[in-house]
Amino acid sequence: MTSTGATSAVVSGASRGIGLAIARALVARRFRVVMLARGLGALTSAAESLGPLAIPLACDVADPSSMDAAVRLIRDSFGEAPDVVVNNAGVFELATVERTDPNDFARAIEVNLVGPFRLVRAFLPEMRARQRGHIISIGSIADRVAFPENGAYAASKFGLRGLHEVLRAELVGTGVRATLVSPASVDTPLWDAVDPDNRAGFSPRSAMLRPSAVADAVVFAVTQPLDVNIDELRLSRS
Repeated sequence: MTSTGATSAVVSGASRGIGLAIARALVARRFRVVMLARGLGALTSAAESLGPLAIPLACDVADPSSMDAAVRLIRDSFGEAPDVVVNNAGVFELATVERTDPNDFARAIEVNLVGPFRLVRAFLPEMRARQRGHIISIGSIADRVAFPENGAYAASKFGLRGLHEVLRAELVGTGVRATLVSPASVDTPLWDAVDPDNRAGFSPRSAMLRPSAVADAVVFAVTQPLDVNIDELRLSRS
């Protein structure tokens, strides 16, 4: 709870897709939301569309110095650690293992796994001390199911699920909550370069989940009574 009395949240990858939908849903419930993304122009436009409760903050979650600066500014904005941290930023590129460039593999791990770890580690001590806070990890069907050409992405998302499960084991009884939200394919701009509508074996975008479905799952988790933890939510298209 910030000094203004509003519940506070940080959402990474918030300029578009799932992250923007989550930020929009939280702002609609009167959360103050710091929105993180690399591109300041798109991020600022997205935040302006949500109103004064949305705070844009340019940050590359794969860059330690950028993350350190963002953490300081988040504390300045809220006066304390946020009530909710939503780790959503991610990169997704398809390639067989033998065709995956090691730099691309390392980038996927940095963005999808190390970045979330850094953000959690920055605020977890204060959450523990005040016995309140909620860490949301946005996973994927690929954090449990192996698909061809998903070597880098699956490695990062399996790792994120592992980090979440360790957090749950460590945080039981502390008052700090941790939730993994793992959707099936979601129709976001991440698919633009893939063009799944014209590739065999891929679900068409019309059959994918909408970003708002993931946002609704996040809102469900964070609005439970403080003594209730939603350990994991898996979403699929009905």
